[in-house]
Amino acid sequence: MRFPLFVDAVSRRAGLPAAQAATIARAVLQTMVERMSGGTTGHLPDELDDYLAGSGADGPAAVPGPAEFVRRVGERAGVDEATARTGTGAVFATLREAVTVDEFRDMVARLPRDFDGMTQPIPRPDVA
Repeated sequence: MRFPLFVDAVSRRAGLPAAQAATIARAVLQTMVERMSGGTTGHLPDELDDYLAGSGADGPAAVPGPAEFVRRVGERAGVDEATARTGTGAVFATLREAVTVDEFRDMVARLPRDFDGMTQPIPRPDVA
């Protein structure tokens, strides 16, 4: 899945404007990559991996659990905690659909066990 389509799916799922969804998606992916592999992007699908290249990701950093992960996403994206949490859930749900089952399992396996709740599908917002 190309990044613009990924962002569109995150935007719809989280009920956020596309520009904000893109910022949050980049923040989630950067933070996830740091947590998974010490700052290298080799574990993301190529279409998403390429988007992070040259994005100015911070160096390796320990992200001990979901609360700290969401805090870092919010800080990177410049959004409040509730928006960061909603956006993070939407990114994980979209990743679940965008990659193969094996790729998703590999990504999730690199996260701490307490991330399980964050990687489960979230309900789509009600459309009136």
